[in-house]
Amino acid sequence: MKIIAVVVTYNRLSLLKRNIACLKKNKPVHSIIVVNNGSTDGTKEWLAGQEGLIVINQQNVGGSGGFYVGINEAYQFGADWIWCMDDDVFPRPDCLEQMLLYTENKSLGIMAPRRLIDGCVYTNDFLTYNLTNPFSSMYKGRLSKMHIDEPIEISGTAFEGLFVKREVVETIGLPNKNLFIFCDDTDYCLRAVQAGFKILYVPMALMDKEKFFSEDSWAERNKKKKWKRFYQIRNSTYLSHHYGKNFAVRYLRGFNAVIGLMLIAAVTAPFSSAYQWSDVGKLWRAYQDGLAERLGKM
Repeated sequence: MKIIAVVVTYNRLSLLKRNIACLKKNKPVHSIIVVNNGSTDGTKEWLAGQEGLIVINQQNVGGSGGFYVGINEAYQFGADWIWCMDDDVFPRPDCLEQMLLYTENKSLGIMAPRRLIDGCVYTNDFLTYNLTNPFSSMYKGRLSKMHIDEPIEISGTAFEGLFVKREVVETIGLPNKNLFIFCDDTDYCLRAVQAGFKILYVPMALMDKEKFFSEDSWAERNKKKKWKRFYQIRNSTYLSHHYGKNFAVRYLRGFNAVIGLMLIAAVTAPFSSAYQWSDVGKLWRAYQDGLAERLGKM
């Protein structure tokens, strides 16, 4: 069985070094592909000096563009399973071993490890999709609200240790590279589930995840993350519009989300550096782009 890991990185060299060191302790990883999305912090130079890595240097096309290229490369190299992750997760030495226990299950197409932050379970995995009720989240049955001790079938996970079988790529293709960031993993999992593949959450397979913004105030944290909010609104609106089962989901769910953020931006703009008045219009345009399914880098 040929297992190839795909790591997408951007300007986080110290985290990448730790990620690669952890990956090398997991057996049997046949190859490690690192997709460098135009880093300017010395990542390219460090990677050039490393042995045993397959390095792809490209412009910053976001996480979705990085996994599009990396998964395609692993597939072309003949991978039976492709282990995808960002540079801010760190698989423990037996993480892969724990997932390999379930590869004989023919119906499985994707597996997901358990992620930990400071020793506490962190998860945005969920059991199923809500494509009919516009007044509740698309993500139904969040594992964050459950106590999970045994492997459980889910419908969605993140590109933070996602372990995908070759047959999935053969059937549904590559991630949607035009999403840039946010919802690319949700979109990929949804396509896999609709194609008949099962996704298994394996709580014994452990990864540690870096904790960000822990010392920041509300304003500082939201100022740093603001640029991502536009992609979040656009891409979540796109998912609801593209996959929604009725008119209300296709148009109203995204509207509910953007109105909430626009109100936060409008109310806090006079008192905080997190948002400016101009952000209200940008958020609305992001929603409109999602409805029109206009994707790509903003």
